[in-house]
Amino acid sequence: MRIRKIAGGDPHAVRSRSLREAPRDPQFVESIGRGFGILEAFTTRDTMLGNQEIAERAGLPRPTVSRLTHTLTQLGYLEYLPRFAKYQLGIAAVALGQLALANMTVRGIAQPIMQAVAQRLGTSVSLGRRDRLSMLYVGHCQPPSAVALQLGLGSRIPLAITAMGRAYYAVASAEERAAIERQIQERFPERWAAARAGLREAVDMHAALGFTVSIGDWNREVHAAGAAIILPEGGIAAFNCGAPAFMLNREQVLREAGPGVAEVARRVQNLASGRG
Repeated sequence: MRIRKIAGGDPHAVRSRSLREAPRDPQFVESIGRGFGILEAFTTRDTMLGNQEIAERAGLPRPTVSRLTHTLTQLGYLEYLPRFAKYQLGIAAVALGQLALANMTVRGIAQPIMQAVAQRLGTSVSLGRRDRLSMLYVGHCQPPSAVALQLGLGSRIPLAITAMGRAYYAVASAEERAAIERQIQERFPERWAAARAGLREAVDMHAALGFTVSIGDWNREVHAAGAAIILPEGGIAAFNCGAPAFMLNREQVLREAGPGVAEVARRVQNLASGRG
């Protein structure tokens, strides 16, 4: 039995709105932004897309998308599948992603620590980095049990209402927090009050306990705790520890998952800083 992911908001809407707003920056090259917007339309759930689907997700006219998909196919970043009249990510995109992951030293440090906690607690443990208003999984360890969350490497979750995202926000600089809040308020005004309350509470909780929580806030079937650290090079690594709600109640999140993910963060920070 596996628990399906239920998104807390449309991640494609977040990315396409971001793409349309970005050209306000005079240094922003719109054509490059549109090209990356095409690649970002693909997800672990939707690996094949047609031009119309991409146009809707990227917020671009279909003729523009047709030219861009043709160009990206010629460069190897997309592969056209005639049988389905759709595209999938090409080998050049895979190679680029693998190179980015290989350059993340924190992944190698964190993996055995995450795996040990996942096995001990029977939860999923993940490592994520921020991508605008989302957290992107760049490391993931499954529990030994057959029941697990249907999330993995490459999954995206919303920043504002998940344990991992709240932990990220909790250790971010005042300037970055303000930018995150401004973006949420602009794009999701109807959710702003609740999101702000959750983020502000996360700051206090992370300072006091070393972790944050999301008890069904993103997905009522998922309970999780999160912790984050500032890496020696200045970036932020965020972790979460979660499981289906029927396996991990609120008390277990506070008593087990929270301290567990805080332990992961603490040990990774010590190793990354050379303190062993």
